[in-house]
Order: sequence, then structure tokens, then C-alpha cells
Amino acid sequence: MQKLDPYLNIDPGTMSPFQHGEVFVLDDGMETDLDLGHYERFIDESLTKFSSVTTGQIYSDVLKKERRGDFLGKTIQIVPHITEQIKAMVQKAAKVSKAEVLICEIGGTVGDIEGQPFLEAIRQLKQTLGEENVFSVHVTLLPFLKASQELKTKPTQASIRELRRLGIQPDMIIARADYEIDQELLEKIALFCDIEKEAVVPSPTLDSIYKVPLNFHELGVERTIAKKLKLKLSEANLDDWIELVGKINQVNRTIKVGLAGKYTDLNDAYMSVVEALKSAGYHHDVKVEIEWVDAERLEEGDLSQLKEISGIVVPGGFGERGIEGKVIAAQYARENNLPYLGLCLGMQIATIEFARNVLKIKNANSSEFAPATKYPVIYIMPEQEKIRKKGGTMRLGAYPCKLKKGTLTYKAYKTDEISERHRHRYEFNNRYKDRMEKAGLIVAGDYLDGKVVEIVENKNHPWFVGVQFHPEFQSRPTKPHPLFRDFVEACLKGSTLV
Repeated sequence: MQKLDPYLNIDPGTMSPFQHGEVFVLDDGMETDLDLGHYERFIDESLTKFSSVTTGQIYSDVLKKERRGDFLGKTIQIVPHITEQIKAMVQKAAKVSKAEVLICEIGGTVGDIEGQPFLEAIRQLKQTLGEENVFSVHVTLLPFLKASQELKTKPTQASIRELRRLGIQPDMIIARADYEIDQELLEKIALFCDIEKEAVVPSPTLDSIYKVPLNFHELGVERTIAKKLKLKLSEANLDDWIELVGKINQVNRTIKVGLAGKYTDLNDAYMSVVEALKSAGYHHDVKVEIEWVDAERLEEGDLSQLKEISGIVVPGGFGERGIEGKVIAAQYARENNLPYLGLCLGMQIATIEFARNVLKIKNANSSEFAPATKYPVIYIMPEQEKIRKKGGTMRLGAYPCKLKKGTLTYKAYKTDEISERHRHRYEFNNRYKDRMEKAGLIVAGDYLDGKVVEIVENKNHPWFVGVQFHPEFQSRPTKPHPLFRDFVEACLKGSTLV
């Protein structure tokens, strides 16, 4: 899978979650948007930096070549230089992945000015690779007019006309709508857009995104693609998906889990965490209902959000806003024996709370939020102190971690060493490790022979785990991550199911 994003940012790493939702990190440390997370969850393959391409990367690469003199004094232009670089990135992703088929998404909307070089590059690719090796799919929206109670195809016809003007004739149209699309409308699209009837695929909104592949399979999408690309089509094995969808349909028990963050009105900011919790729930034949816990309301003393939940997750994040509310959430979980899962920042929050309320270090804090604190139980990595650039300068990507036997984490993973993805600058301060462990907050996993703490657990609590990494990035719909699986199990043990 590959995503071509027309924006000028090098990557979404410095963007607000309001812009592109969560930042999804790959094994190699590439910061991407949440679409790459969807790709990995659906195909169960770990992607690489070649799967995420932005206009910013393309222009940056071309300008570096120009500065080196690679173009021998030529005038640098959108065509052919930018388009050639786009084509090279597409072909490199295919080559590096050794995939038989590369599915490449162009972000944005047909007609966007920033997307034109990408569309031109795709047009040229059909010429370069041969028409039998390129299959173009246009995903289009059919708006519903309430006044006349009908879906309209005019926007689809207009976007197809624009594509054809640019030299691209789609081989397939995926028609998106919030309502069922009748056969007459599909035939109308086929006629006006000059496309075979079976290649116009209805994609109505379903009650679960995980039903979409089964819907496409029933409509013969893969047969249409294989016919054009002359691929030998084997029988699809969708047993795992059918089982998953069956569970989604049949689950009639519900459990509430609190997600304590500061973007509680923006689900996209915690997309992978939400999906990891859901898949862990389906594993246990229970629906996980997310209770969005507003950290700033906790700071104001409103603890009502925590009263009816069976567990608390504190996800990753940056910045000072809402931090004290998250500390309150961690304290509530510890004092009330409520299962707690701290992810990245959530692990740091648990450490700060423990230092303040158990070790009685009243002003314990992270140097991220209180640079002048005398008790930095969380501090910046020494090699990071001099770095002032924001983009791509954190500890990013997959790092190994050795687990301590006899811990909750070891019980979950059932192995001595794991590899998980990181995205952070600040670390557990080892100066406080001995005091923490004596009081009950033990180190359950570390990196570099104990120099870097990766996992903490409260041994005096039924299930209280904080990890410095982002396990949610490796959770899959049919294979829930071990930590989320065991967290939901712990929630079930002490909960009243609805």
C-alpha cells in the first residue's frame, strides 16, 4: 500500500491532530497519517517509509538534486522533473516491498491544484508500464438530497470528465453513499462515464468498516481487477474476516472504558487506540464502548466521568494542556483498583502521579511541562537536549525491549523480548528507579540493559501498566495486541456488563 499526499509538509509529524488525526508511526520511524494505520490493520503487513509520500518530500528531493547539479543546468519544471520523481517513488515502493500488486492512493479531490502533478504522474505511469499493468479506481461521493429524497450522480460525472480531460479513464468507480444505491443509478454512472457495468461498485455506508472487504468480495471487485491486469485469481480466504464480522454482529454485551485525553471531540486523534480496544473487545466477545474523559474537566474537579467505567486508558500526546487532569485519572485508577493502561505519555503520567502521591514528592513532574522542576521523574533524553527542530527528531520507530519475567507484561506477550514503535522525546529518569520500585512501581521492561525504562507496573494493583511505546500501532482487527487484550480482560473481571 502507498499513500500520495499532496500537502507540502514533509510528513504530518508536526501537524495538529485537528488537521490529519493521529500521527501513525511505522517500524522504520516514518511519521505518517492515520490512513497508513488503516492500511496496516486491513492487510496485516508492516509498511515502510516508501509507503508514505508527500509533495513536500517530492519537492525537497528534486531541489536537493538541483543543488547538487544532477540536472546539468536544466530548468527544473513540474513536468517532467516533479512528475518523474513521483513515478520513481511509486515504482520504488513496489520494488522494495516486492509486492505483486501495489495499491496507491492519491489523497485529495480531483480538481485540487496541488494534486495535478500526481494525476499527471499516474497518467504517465500507464504509458511507462503498459496499460495492462495499471488499473485506475476512482472513489466518488453520491450526495443525497433530502428535499427530493434521491442520490445525485452529477458530481461523479463532473469528476470523471475532469479525469478524462487530464488523460485518465478510470477502470473502476467506487460509488460512496450513506444510502443504498439502486441498480438503475449504477447503470446511469456506467453509461455517462463510459465504464463497464460490473466495474461500477456500490459502497454504501455500513455499520462497521470491517464489513467493507466482504461487501467488495460479494460484488466481485477482485475478479474485475484480475481480469484487466491478467492476474491468476485464487480463491479468497476470508474466514478470519467472516468470523470477525460475525462477532461484531452477535456481541450483545457492552463494557465501558474511559479514554482520558484532550481531543475528546476528535475521535481521529486516537484512532489506533480506539480500534485496538474494539478488536480486544471482540476477542472477548464484548463490545468496548469508549467513554471520552475530558482531562480538562477532571482538572476542574468533575470526576463524574470516571464513575461508570471499567478501566482507564491514557493515550499519547504532547503539550501541557490537560496534563493535570490525566494525573487525576491515573490516581483514580490506582486508588480504586481500576485497570489502567498508559500509552507513551500515559506511562509518564502514571510515573508522575506515583511519585507525587506515593513517594510524596509533591512537585514531581516532567521537564517537558515544568522545565525548572527540581524533581524531574520524567526528563528529556540527553542526546535530545540540544535539538531544537520539531520535525522527525524524536525517538521514532521500532526499538527492542527486554521483559521481566513474572510481570503482567510478560504474561501478556509470553516472550523475553519484544519490538514496539516509539514517538517521544522524554524518558523515565533512572535516578528515581530504586525508590519507585521499593514503593511498588516496578520496571517490567527496559532497553539498553536497563539504561532506558520502557514499561512500568504497579505490583500492588490488579492490573496497572504503563508503556513508553505505542502498542496500538501493531494491533490488528483479527489479532488484538496482547496488552489491549489483557487490559480488556482485566476490565471484564471487575465490571458489570451492560
